[in-house]
Order: sequence, then structure tokens, then C-alpha cells
Amino acid sequence: MKPACAAPPARQELESRIDRLRAALDARDNAWDIALVADKVNQYYLTGTMQDGLFLLKRDGAFAYFARKSFQRARRESPLPPIYPMTSYRDVARHLGPSPVRAYLEMEVVTCAMCERLQKHLPLREIAALDGVIGAVRAVKSPYELACMEASGRAHAYLLETVVPGLLREGMSEADLAMQLYEAMVALGHHGVTRFARFQTDVALGQVAFGENAIYPSNFYGPGGMKGLCPAAPLLGDSARLLQKGDIVYLDVGFGVQGYHTDRSQAYCFGATPSDEALRLHRACLALQKQVASLLRPGAIPHEIYASVTADLDDDFRENFMGVGDDCLKFLGHGVGLYVDETPVLAPGFHEPLQENMALAVEPKKSVPGVGLLGGEDTYLVTPGGGRCLTGGEKDILVV
Repeated sequence: MKPACAAPPARQELESRIDRLRAALDARDNAWDIALVADKVNQYYLTGTMQDGLFLLKRDGAFAYFARKSFQRARRESPLPPIYPMTSYRDVARHLGPSPVRAYLEMEVVTCAMCERLQKHLPLREIAALDGVIGAVRAVKSPYELACMEASGRAHAYLLETVVPGLLREGMSEADLAMQLYEAMVALGHHGVTRFARFQTDVALGQVAFGENAIYPSNFYGPGGMKGLCPAAPLLGDSARLLQKGDIVYLDVGFGVQGYHTDRSQAYCFGATPSDEALRLHRACLALQKQVASLLRPGAIPHEIYASVTADLDDDFRENFMGVGDDCLKFLGHGVGLYVDETPVLAPGFHEPLQENMALAVEPKKSVPGVGLLGGEDTYLVTPGGGRCLTGGEKDILVV
């Protein structure tokens, strides 16, 4: 398979995103003056480059990007003018002027110290949260973004269905598999990192686990677990857990092209046929996945999708569904894009209707003590006909 690839975003694409953000702020607040974007991923979304900097958008549509490190790289990578060097926020203040302004900031990202420095140098009269506004704008994907995600999805499916079975061998450790998996991903065009927005969430590849390690207690906000290399860095996989015949191997990894991710999970059974019970539970999860995907239509309410699908689950299946014991989580899927964990979320409390060309990963999963994790995950695009799969579609347990 040829490596997945895509060109960087063009100037017209970036200007369209900036216009959409400005329109969203106008719809939210008729008194806003400026938006300041400090998050590097949001900066990439708006400028096509990712530096230590600050993006400024004014209500009249004027914008500027101030790059501290590296200004030279920002100029090479971003097709947008104007880009200015920045040594401190005083440089932004000189551009902004002295009049007090109502500013929107990413409150989930901007630290207290950064906010104090901004208030020291800029005439910020009031501050409001930008996170939800820019998150909603980013949730609806443009044709360029969809092309990146479709390229990612094709490579993702090839990786998990064709490449991984050839990597598994008896006696290898989870960490061995993780390292070989990463090498294969980069060879297929993966952009090199799996990004999560959740605060202090460290992810290398995702979940790489054999047997019960896939349901090991985890600080990661997902239905599965992973023991990892050590408590200080529970990533990549357990170097002491070796692959044995009969193990269920569970992979939940992101893939990405030009910053845009897809998310998919796949279960394998190594050197043996899975039990009838494991197949039954896995296929029940796949049936739920297909049911949820069919409901991903414009106008559908995430909260209602979650409530309607989970209402029909019997008590036996609810036990250890989307986690283990008291650690079970209440969601069925999540938005995907520049981060793997974006809005919207198929969970209680999410009432904004889905829109066409939103992308969501659907992942009903079941933990089975003594066996590990079962169920699937694929990334779907919201369409009038229901979710269109970008990552190959629901797959049974693959016997290797």
C-alpha cells in the first residue's frame, strides 16, 4: 500500500476557517472584540503552522499571528499574512492598541500565569471562554479535512487488518509489538503522534495489550486499560507480558495524516480460536456499533442516541460494559479530528444536534475478566444516510 499523504492546508482553506470562527463568535456574542488563540493545535487549524505563539482575531475580520519560536518556521509553513515575531505580549499590545476589549481565550488551555501576563500587557476588559466556540467550528470538517481523514482511515484499516497479523509472534512483549507497530505506522504515512485534548493525557500510540492487561485499571479516560512500561509512564505496553497462544490481543490506536486522526480498535486471537462466549460478546458489541452508526445523521441528538441505545441493554451485558466494575464510563463514542477526543460526545448531557460532516468514533466495548477486552471501534462521518465508515468497518475477532 502506498503511504497516506496530503498537502498542507492552502490559504483559502485557512481563511475559510477564520471566517467560520468569526461568524460563530458573532452568533454567540454581539459584544466580543477579540479572540486570542494560544493552543498550538488550534493555531495549526487557523494558520497551518504550530509554534509557540499567539493568534489574534478581531471582530472586523482582521487577524495576525505572533510567533515566538519559531518565527522563521511560521513564515515558511503558513501561507497567511501577516506573521510577526514576538518576544513578549507587549508586541501583541502594540498591534492591538490601548482601548479595553472583551476577549475570548481558551480557558481549558491558558494557564493562570499566562492569563496574568496577558492581562498585564493587553487591555483586557472582560474574558470569556473560547474553547466551546472553536471546538464547535472544528467539529464540522471541510472537504480538505475529510480528504486527510479518509487517507488516514484507509491506512488505518490496512495497518490493523493486514500488517498487524504479520507482526504477532509467540513470546514477544507488548512493548515489542508497540515499537514494531509504530515503525509500520510511520512507513504508512502516519504523522507521528496521537493527540488528546484531555488535560495531562499522555499517549504514545494508544492501547496495546494482551489478555487481561487490556482491562488493567488505567488513568486514561477510556473503556480499556493498559499496564504500560511503569507507573511513571503507563504507555506503549508491558515489557514483561509476553504473547501466548490463546491470548486476546487488543489494539486501540489512532492514526493520522497532516494532523487529522482516525480512531479504531481491533481484537485478535493468537494461535487459537476464540471461545464461543468471547465471539458472542464481541459480536454483540459490533451490533451495537452498527446500530449507533446508523443513527449518526444531521439533527440527531447525542444524548438521545446514548439513551436509546443503552436503554435496551440487559443487566448481564451492562456489567463491565465500557469499563470494569465502578470504572465503567457513560459514553458510546466521541468526536475525532485534530485531537482524538473532540466534541461531540455520544453521552448524557450533550444536546447540540449533530451536523453533516462531523466525524465520530463509535466504540461499544465489553470487559471480560480472565479474557480481556472485546468489541470494536471505527470512525464514521455524519451523513443524511447515517454514519459512513472511514476506517474499514466493523470486524470480527481476527484469528492469527
